Amino acid sequence: MLLTVIAFVVALGVLIAVHEYGHYRVAVACGVKVERFSVGFGKALLRWQPKRQHPGQQTEFVIGAFPFGGYVKMLDEREGPVAPEERHRAFNTQPLRSRAAIVAAGPIANLLLAVALYTAVNWIGVQEPVAKLGRPVAASLAEAAGLRGGEHVTQAGFDGDLSPVQSFEDLRWRMTRGALDGHDLTLEIAGEGGKPARQVLLPLSRMETKDADPQMFRKIGVLAPLTRPEIGEVMAGSAAERSGLRNGDVVRAIGDTAIVDGQQLREVIRASVDGDQPRVQAWRLERGGQPLTIDVKPEVREEGGAKVARIGAYVGAAPEMVTVRQGLVDGVWRGVVRTWEVSALTVRMMGKMVIGEASLKNLSGPLTIADYAGKSASLGFTQYLVFLALISVSLGVLNLMPLPVLDGGHLMYYLWEGLTGKSVSDAWMERLQRGGVALLLVMMSVALFNDVTRLFG
Repeated sequence: MLLTVIAFVVALGVLIAVHEYGHYRVAVACGVKVERFSVGFGKALLRWQPKRQHPGQQTEFVIGAFPFGGYVKMLDEREGPVAPEERHRAFNTQPLRSRAAIVAAGPIANLLLAVALYTAVNWIGVQEPVAKLGRPVAASLAEAAGLRGGEHVTQAGFDGDLSPVQSFEDLRWRMTRGALDGHDLTLEIAGEGGKPARQVLLPLSRMETKDADPQMFRKIGVLAPLTRPEIGEVMAGSAAERSGLRNGDVVRAIGDTAIVDGQQLREVIRASVDGDQPRVQAWRLERGGQPLTIDVKPEVREEGGAKVARIGAYVGAAPEMVTVRQGLVDGVWRGVVRTWEVSALTVRMMGKMVIGEASLKNLSGPLTIADYAGKSASLGFTQYLVFLALISVSLGVLNLMPLPVLDGGHLMYYLWEGLTGKSVSDAWMERLQRGGVALLLVMMSVALFNDVTRLFG
């Protein structure tokens, strides 16, 4: 819990500070006087005024008690009287191009931060599972395409444009893009025993999915990388212990079903239910290199309104791992490409939610973000950097949306001013601001509802 809170607060602080620094830095470069730079709202926990600042600047820097936002307060005639000798340094008196640059600088700073974070991860390297496929889900697209589990995917792409697959996470990202965009994904499978490589087409365009959730991957049929079907830690008093299972047992078959993968083993166990009763089955094992058959009776639990079986043991060994690392130039380029891909996917998903082609369940709020912050931090420094990059992209793209209360809304005002030569009237500005606040509150409410449903539903 403490790690989750710390990771969440650090993430918010870094992302908000970078966003507001973008506004601040460009404002100073344009000659606008910045009166205050605040990260957080409410009571000031810390405030200071650096002695060395840009000529003419006397900016006060503040860290507020509530880290859910920040702001850069600039000299502006609309917010209070401005001395005649300083009027040329007020925000509202600046040329249109300067005002637009200052407003756009915040979201752009977040996107540049994402590039830097993805680049750092590419240079440092990260341990990820090898792109070897586990047993596909029954009646899924992967099974219909002829995949059986154990295949090593070396390349993948859309419209015949294949590129190397570096890891299972890389493959999952491509499947996500294909499913949400409605594009078929071609996989190149490495040949075994001297056989040539072959290609398999995943018809993701048939899915018509609206949610980027676990059910999407169940429909595709690829849930996890290939793992050894091994029993791990057995909980005291569990069904596994009562049935005689031990740590290190390798499961070869359950009933008439041959077991080749840890994910398949989990699925077979989950389905070992007859109505409300557990299904007792003979398990063929290897224990210390010797064959063994025992009867296993799982426990039945209710999850998500359905009856599923559990044995009370860790199922499946760790997958084969590979270090994914890029060179100096290639790391930067891949950082730019990944930022662009995530930004484009975010924009498309937002557009689909607006027109009803994607579910509002895809919206996430602070509880989900905090949960993922803690989980990523527990996995290691590089995973936390990936999380920060993803949220930074989301923050940058969200702020560019044409909502009046966001940076994108102000850019729309400036676009109108550039096209007509006249600024938006105060009356219309007030109406648009009210509408924007109302819409933003609705979005926040939906996101918070989704958070509660995911975490506690």
